[in-house]
Amino acid sequence: MNPVIFKYGFIIPVYNHPHYLVALLQSLAPFKLPIVMVNDGSEAQCTQILRELAAQYTDIVLVEHAQNQGKGQAVVTGLRTAEQMGLSHTLQLDCDGQHDWNDIAKFLEISQQNPNAMVIGQPIFDDTVPKGRLYGRYATHIWVWINSLSFEIKDSMCGFRVYPLKPTLAVLNSAKFQAGMGFDSEILVRLKWENISFLNVPTKVIYPEHGISHFNLWRDNWGISKVHSRLFAGMLLRLPKLIRHKIQSSTHD
Repeated sequence: MNPVIFKYGFIIPVYNHPHYLVALLQSLAPFKLPIVMVNDGSEAQCTQILRELAAQYTDIVLVEHAQNQGKGQAVVTGLRTAEQMGLSHTLQLDCDGQHDWNDIAKFLEISQQNPNAMVIGQPIFDDTVPKGRLYGRYATHIWVWINSLSFEIKDSMCGFRVYPLKPTLAVLNSAKFQAGMGFDSEILVRLKWENISFLNVPTKVIYPEHGISHFNLWRDNWGISKVHSRLFAGMLLRLPKLIRHKIQSSTHD
C-alpha cells in the first residue's frame, strides 16, 4: 500500500497590516511551501504591497476581497483556496507581528507526526498584552470548554494553527459561520463536535510596537458572545453524541 502523501501550505489573512509582511514572507521562504494570502479589502497602500509581494514570490497565491468581509471569511477563503490547490494541511498565521515565527517548523513537524489532529497555538503572553484582551480570552475559554464538553482546546483565539483540510472543509460545508472574530473559536468547537483531536503548542505571543489590531472590544466581544450562545444550543442538541465520544475516548485510554 502506498503511503499517504500530505501537502502543506500557509494561509495568511490580511487586512491593513503592511508593517510585517516582508519579514513574515522572509521567514516562510525557506520552507518552500505554497502561501495563500487573502487580502480582505485592505486600503490602497497595503493592497499595493501585497500585489508587489505576490509578483516577487512565486510561491504566493493572492486572493482579494473587493470589500472587507471579516477575518473569519478571509480564513474561509484561504482554506477553500488551499483545498482547490490540492493541499492537505494549512498553517494559518496572522500578519500583525504577534506570532513567534521561530515556532513555524515546530508546528509543521507536530502536524506531520499527527496528521489527523488540529494543531493550535497556546499563547505565552508577555507584559505587552492589553489586559482587556487577556480577560476576554478567559471568558471565551470557559465557553469553549462548556460548548465542546472538553478541556482539550486550551486557547481557541490564537491565529497560529494547522488545519487538516478534509475534516475542516466538511465542517465548513455543514454550517454557517460568523464572518468576524468569532470564527476562530467556532471552527474549533465544531471540529471537536466531530471528535477531531487537538494538540496544543505553547508559543510566545507579543503585541509589537507597530502591530495593528482590528479587534473592537465591544463589537467583537458581543459578536463572540452571540457565537457562544449559538454553539451552546448546538451542544445541547448534540449532547448524546458528545457524551458517547467521551465514553469511547475514555475506554480507549
